[in-house]
Amino acid sequence: MKQFLLPTLIMAFMMTGNSQAANDVFPAIGAQVIIEPGQTPEEVDTWFRILEDQDMHFCRIRMFETHMHHPDGTWDFSLYDDAFRAAEKHHVKIYATLFPATNTVGGVKFPESETHLAEIQEYIRQMVTHFKSFPSLYGWVLINEPGVGGQAADNAFTRKKFAEWKAQQTEPAYKSKGYARVTFDDQRFLLYYNTWFLDWIAKEIQAIDPKRPLHVNNHQIFVNVAEYDFPAWRKFLTTLGASAHPSWHFGYFTRQQYALAMSANCDIIRSGAGNIPFWVTELQGGNNTYSGFHPFCPTGEEIDQWLWTSIGSGAQGIIFWCLNPRATGAEAGEWAMIDFQNQPTDRLIAAGNVQKAVTEHANLFAAAHPVPSGITVMYNHESLWMEKESQLPGAPTEGVEGRVTGAVMKSALAYYQVLSESGLTCDFSEMGEYNWNEPDYSGKVIILAHQISLPSRYWDGLTNFVERGGKLIVSGLTGFFDENMHNIMKTGFPLENLFGGCLKEVKTTAERFDVELTNPALTLPAHLWLSTIHQTSGETIGLYGDQVIAVRKPTGKGEVVWVPSLIGMGSWLNDDHALASFVTDEIKTVSVPFRFAEQQQNILMKTLRSGNDYITVLVNKSGKETTVALQAPDGFQPNVLFNDKSGKPVDRSHVLLEPEETMVLHWAR
Repeated sequence: MKQFLLPTLIMAFMMTGNSQAANDVFPAIGAQVIIEPGQTPEEVDTWFRILEDQDMHFCRIRMFETHMHHPDGTWDFSLYDDAFRAAEKHHVKIYATLFPATNTVGGVKFPESETHLAEIQEYIRQMVTHFKSFPSLYGWVLINEPGVGGQAADNAFTRKKFAEWKAQQTEPAYKSKGYARVTFDDQRFLLYYNTWFLDWIAKEIQAIDPKRPLHVNNHQIFVNVAEYDFPAWRKFLTTLGASAHPSWHFGYFTRQQYALAMSANCDIIRSGAGNIPFWVTELQGGNNTYSGFHPFCPTGEEIDQWLWTSIGSGAQGIIFWCLNPRATGAEAGEWAMIDFQNQPTDRLIAAGNVQKAVTEHANLFAAAHPVPSGITVMYNHESLWMEKESQLPGAPTEGVEGRVTGAVMKSALAYYQVLSESGLTCDFSEMGEYNWNEPDYSGKVIILAHQISLPSRYWDGLTNFVERGGKLIVSGLTGFFDENMHNIMKTGFPLENLFGGCLKEVKTTAERFDVELTNPALTLPAHLWLSTIHQTSGETIGLYGDQVIAVRKPTGKGEVVWVPSLIGMGSWLNDDHALASFVTDEIKTVSVPFRFAEQQQNILMKTLRSGNDYITVLVNKSGKETTVALQAPDGFQPNVLFNDKSGKPVDRSHVLLEPEETMVLHWAR
């Protein structure tokens, strides 16, 4: 509930002479300005003028060491000085991204040696000492896109840091009953290593520029999230950020689902950010000619969808990659929001219109925060590690997506999708980010979809959650392993009393088969594995022949609903109506001010509260004109703040949306 409320550090900074108060509008929209040798001061000035014309007062600049540090050891900052002065002239604030010398497009992720670390340290000293005095400097981005796809480079420095980390580890109290353990030391070390390097950079900056906001943007969230320890990052960051490029990062999704992907990306980051604000630090703004994994150019409508979905998720700011294209090398002539004649494209005009709408209603949005539903879709690092560890090189993937890397995340996303299509804002959290110590969880729901590992440190928390009134919805092979890849269904399932039994067997069945439930009475598409239950307590709510395949088990003030077949993947790969019906029935006790009266496939809604008023963001990806029925609180009337087509509220409980339309409604009494 704090995403738009500026922390003390930012507020103190913005009250100095380093900021034009009239332009302090949040959420803020901006774009990356590419600075490179060959540009003239006049060109650079033009780009900042374009941002100002679109009412966009934030940008990001990548501080290429190779542009400033000459082979003879001297430094020349003049190219970037021109940019910082142009930004000041046009009232644009700069997030400066540290970018030590490298021959890679994405930048340095870790030091390669002690010598390299010293070179990075000197580079930081030069950057921060020189640019901290510019009034246009807003904050520092520690590095670009930490995250290495699960494996740090093997070099002497990494081995040294690993040895230091390993020496600090203590023998865990839980030892999987004495069985052999898979330690996942490389993965656990990577969590530490990313945190160590970012913290080291933060301290180097703060030694010279102690009050400036600090930020970092992760990337490829649905894959790389297994190496991010967001709660640890909060200790040295002012804001958390993310890159979100559909051409690179949304490979699990179809284009029709990109707004859903944007929403999920933001909600994962919002959970990770905790009590600090979050930004979308890089959002694709232009075409990929050669550099995108999936060649793609956003439409103006998609720009609206992504911006408003981010704002509806609580983003404090969104920065596009990028305003102007590079001129040479990788990405040259690509990604930009202006054309080669420096004229705004439809995408930039769309972004500017969103910013102008926010600015026009600045007070309303400044106090806005997402309205929680109490529903949390959860994932955990260990499940992602074990899924990757289980892959067989060269094994077939067609028709067996449930055993391929991605099934853990897609299973969770399936539930996230049907909740979104119900108009609900849910949390999407790593298990370690959840508060397991609340005295009462009445009205709260946790969904564990195919989280194949349930680490022992969460067993008591899950039990307390249910006993204190929470509902736990569990599906897929959740709990197949503990944190050591030990099969806890074989040696005594520690949550047997909570779940109402343990797994009896898992059978490979078919790409699609049906799971029949009796309470609620539903037929759910499932995928690949039919899991049967050795039931010891609770109510049978599903049979496959004479085999128990689903149970409901009350405990204390709450209950567990357990369907251990892959109904999440079944929904993701097929039609999601049945899963939506299942989830809707199970969350009847959840109370929210706004939701859809029934599932709206491929239509999303995000709800914000601002004081006593509400803001709803609706995005229609259904491909057809649709009248959406809403459940809205009595006495509130809608007023259109923004729409990019001609849809409109029909009355206080129905809204007409055209295909691809984004509509933002302000609800007041």
